[in-house]
Amino acid sequence: MRAAHLAGSTRAAQNFWRLPERDLARLLVLTGQIDRLELKVTVPPSDQEATCVALGLVFPRTPAQHVYYLDTPDRALHRDGVILRARRIPRGPDDSVVKLRPLVPGELPARLRDRRDLVVEVDGMPGQYVCSGAIKARRDAKNVKRAVDQRGPLRALFTKPQLRLLATRADNIDVNELMLFGPVLAYRRRIRPDGFDGRLLAERWVYPDGSRILELSTRCAPGEALRTAAGTAALMRRHGIDLTWPQQTKTHVTLDFFARQHRAARPPTG
Repeated sequence: MRAAHLAGSTRAAQNFWRLPERDLARLLVLTGQIDRLELKVTVPPSDQEATCVALGLVFPRTPAQHVYYLDTPDRALHRDGVILRARRIPRGPDDSVVKLRPLVPGELPARLRDRRDLVVEVDGMPGQYVCSGAIKARRDAKNVKRAVDQRGPLRALFTKPQLRLLATRADNIDVNELMLFGPVLAYRRRIRPDGFDGRLLAERWVYPDGSRILELSTRCAPGEALRTAAGTAALMRRHGIDLTWPQQTKTHVTLDFFARQHRAARPPTG
């Protein structure tokens, strides 16, 4: 009976995960080594307005965050699995994050893995998942503004523990020499859709050319991976949201966007 129930739960969860059975089995083993899961879906541009109507989703008029990434001009950090991000938050304390993605939890030094502010999680989208480890920290708004306005050192965006985490993968990087990718205006709304056991975070990221990303996400404890995935897939299906759309992370899209802008702004050579 229990085996039949597990098989049914797995089939329902696969409506979200859409993974080969072997990969799903690896994911379930991985849940024993992480702190939480975050399930994400990006909505096709042509469906974004209809999705907002279906979910009764109305974003505030002012952005909740101004988001910046830091990397080398050729995005070497991102290629090496390092993400540096800072956010200016008009109605709250600013913050920054250093994230390693992908990450094998067992390869972290014990002094870092035992830190209470280090979060190891799985970021999951239909057809893919990746494990990451991140330290987030609140930052002084004046320091963040000075840094992003290029009137202060970029290193001031990050704490010593964050920089130690960075050094485990990129110890030869001078943070002050990195390039800012941004800002993106992030609009956020948390909702509790009918028939969904949990909260959904909706984020609309607006780029300088007016293009947009709409991402829907929810978090759960590691032991809830199957149940939450099944519930998320059912919610998306009820509201006509396409889970077969090729998924991309906000980080990847943002770095690509501003890298193109940077190349276009460079004067021709020769």
